[in-house]
Amino acid sequence: MATAPSQRIVIAGGGIAGLATWRALKQQGIDSLVVERRPLAADGGLAINLPGNAIAALARLGLAGDIERLGHPVRKREYRAQDDRLLATIDEDAFWGEAMRPRAMRRSDLMGLLGAGLDASAHRADRSIADVHQDATAATLRLDDGEELSASLLVGADGVRSTVRQALMAASQPSAARLASASWRFMAPNPGVEGWTLWTGRRGMILLLPVDDATVYGWVAVDSPGVAADDPHPLDQVFGDFPERARKALSWALAHPEALYHSPIEEVRLARWSEGRVILIGDAAHATAPVWAEGAALAMEDALALAGMVAGADDTATIGRRFEQARQPRVAHVQAATDRLSKAARLPYGLRRLIMPFVVPRSYRATYAPLK
Repeated sequence: MATAPSQRIVIAGGGIAGLATWRALKQQGIDSLVVERRPLAADGGLAINLPGNAIAALARLGLAGDIERLGHPVRKREYRAQDDRLLATIDEDAFWGEAMRPRAMRRSDLMGLLGAGLDASAHRADRSIADVHQDATAATLRLDDGEELSASLLVGADGVRSTVRQALMAASQPSAARLASASWRFMAPNPGVEGWTLWTGRRGMILLLPVDDATVYGWVAVDSPGVAADDPHPLDQVFGDFPERARKALSWALAHPEALYHSPIEEVRLARWSEGRVILIGDAAHATAPVWAEGAALAMEDALALAGMVAGADDTATIGRRFEQARQPRVAHVQAATDRLSKAARLPYGLRRLIMPFVVPRSYRATYAPLK
């Protein structure tokens, strides 16, 4: 049974957080090994909204030109009522500026960019973590095939249901977010949407976001006991009186169930993200409901901050607390902003219609201004 050199950094998770960490470390001239239980994430064909601070992080990762080429510009946001009345609009171009213009793209494209150059010597694909333990000198992973990997630092970048987090903090489990009782994601032909568009109604909401000239990414959330994860077809009735554009995209997704993914809204709130030589980043440490689309942005920022600390540290066992102190205030800001908007989203529909023209622009500025 081979054991890898104990000076190697091992990254558990080959999603956005894990690949960004591998890339950020590589920029610093530091080798690492990525362990991923799936060759491609189950939602790899879906898409992602990248706000301005995500674009800035990608530029620091050396991907500015690629994102400009592959990412679809998101120049504005529209918040609409169930009857299509425009409640609020945000000029994202004016807020972020050209260099940090938000963009939408397929997750698989983003992961391909982040992982470009990752070869077999630095990758254990389709492998699960069976056990994690550590002592004063190393963190050790045992994989599902019996292989052991010993590392000077283990980075838990394995998402909301993190195996590393459960091994490190046994009582820690993700909690259901308070935004909605259930949600789904899908891709569909663009029904005529020009920018980020959210419709809010009595029993749910629909977001459509163009990822190219012909395709939209869709997210639908409901607060209705009559809709179950294994049977989304009642969504047609829940959203039957929404505008034609929204209904057309949702109906296409319901007619193509292979394109519709149930997506529980779960959150992770922890006081500590590290223990000895193990550090959690991204959703494994601080998943939040997706109301501000900050999951990928925070994960990539985590990766850059961690790589910089590793490069300047004599002993990786000492950086966990410094990483937490550097990153927790920014994450806490996003979590607080998420809680405020989630609370507003659960207000009665009539009250939401009344206050959104005032609340949305103020909340947008209050959330994103500190992140610019």
